[in-house]
Amino acid sequence: MNIDGVVMTDSNTVELERLGDEIAELAAHLTAATARLLDLIREFDARRLGPWLPLVRALAHLARGPRARRRARARPRRPRARHLAAASAGSCAR
Repeated sequence: MNIDGVVMTDSNTVELERLGDEIAELAAHLTAATARLLDLIREFDARRLGPWLPLVRALAHLARGPRARRRARARPRRPRARHLAAASAGSCAR
């Protein structure tokens, strides 16, 4: 077999498949490790901040400055999911 000027032999094909399998396995491990890391960070923040989390979020919003707050207020709010469900149910009934 000839692909882009490279002659593929059976040993090359087997080696490429092995490399591809190893890459896929490592990618799966990285995905699982990233998910676990995010879970641990979420748990750490919840335990450290606990009931203070809403206050910290509010202060972070204030720390962004008045310009960021004005932009946030100027953006139209997206409808909540329950309103969308009610609206779509009403439109289906018509």
